[in-house]
Amino acid sequence: MQTRQLITASPLIDSVAAVSVGLWEGQAVLDLDYAEDSACDTDMNVVMTGSGGIVEVQGTAEGKPFSRQQVDRLLDLAAHGIAGLTRAQRQALGLSA
Repeated sequence: MQTRQLITASPLIDSVAAVSVGLWEGQAVLDLDYAEDSACDTDMNVVMTGSGGIVEVQGTAEGKPFSRQQVDRLLDLAAHGIAGLTRAQRQALGLSA
């Protein structure tokens, strides 16, 4: 009979989460619902690690082009949303928030 080796420490090195953000009626919005997404000026999908590393950013101007300042504002909002998701993930896993 072969002995089993048990994992003695968590193999997880980081988490990952994704949110949508966009410019809707001139306002930066986190987690667009269908009505907002279908009518927004700009929408972005952002995927980040729990430690703040960017995995993916995909953004589209639905009408006029968006500015670098607007991108920065949307990325900041996405990072804020992802931080909340990261806290929830850590709590669900029983890790310190």
